Amino acid sequence: MEINPLNHYSETAARSAGVVIGSYSTSFGLACALLGSRARRDICNIYALVRVADEAVDGAARAAGLGPAAVCAQLDRLERETEQALASGYSTNMVVHAFAATARRCTIDVALTRPFFASMRSDLDGGTHSPDTLAEYIYGSAEVVGLMCLKVFQTMDGAASGHQEALARSARSLGAAFQKVNFLRDLGADSTELGRSYLPGLDPAGITEGHKRQLLAEIRADLAVARAGMAYLAPRPRRAVRLAHDLFLALVARLERLPAAELPTRRIRVPGYQKAYLALAVCAGNRRTRAPVGASDPNGTLAVSR
Repeated sequence: MEINPLNHYSETAARSAGVVIGSYSTSFGLACALLGSRARRDICNIYALVRVADEAVDGAARAAGLGPAAVCAQLDRLERETEQALASGYSTNMVVHAFAATARRCTIDVALTRPFFASMRSDLDGGTHSPDTLAEYIYGSAEVVGLMCLKVFQTMDGAASGHQEALARSARSLGAAFQKVNFLRDLGADSTELGRSYLPGLDPAGITEGHKRQLLAEIRADLAVARAGMAYLAPRPRRAVRLAHDLFLALVARLERLPAAELPTRRIRVPGYQKAYLALAVCAGNRRTRAPVGASDPNGTLAVSR
């Protein structure tokens, strides 16, 4: 049987996107494992493009010796390639090609990609954020990624009709919570290595217990909003999103126990045994399960959805 060259290329591009997620995010990869093969591939395709852009502004490009102007030019080119692939269905950049294949099938368009690239470019300016610019940054860097993933989930078998507002609010809130957790986890590196301060009016070196509690309360509120909308997802994405939610909830619990003064010098992680526990708990579908150290909510237990 003759192989369709475009299908073969697209399959290869999708496999290359899968390598990206496997290399850069064990937590995200673990949650994706709960999806069916097609949805898992689509989410990996989205993540790969996001990761490539993020690495340009946060690590690889700078390590290669590129200055801010050169990195910005690379981002501009990546965005042009992405938009061209969205229109044509093809790119010589395999990560872009894989993303476009997913985007065209799931109706992801420039209304979501342009805010993302705008936020990536804003990282090159360094400096501090105001409340307004921070909200815009979080929308573009994280909330739109949640909305892209939601587009994939809505194409899956069992997806419910309606509830679009609740689903979109849930997706955005989960993305915002993830980003805010990362602000706290990367507080020192963002400030000392990248010259960035995401939290308005806060000196990273002078963060207090009060600041920390306020920020973590905001994250918990975002996670609660995200949790409420998960009920409208089909079973498979509901489990995957819940696992991602629970992994970040475990990070929140660990951040709560870490003294504020240590936030700029330590990057908190969820250990592998706890990730495995949470994955098993979500798959088992127990209503309430006693969690190991570091995974509990304020009452000492972790709710796990069916």
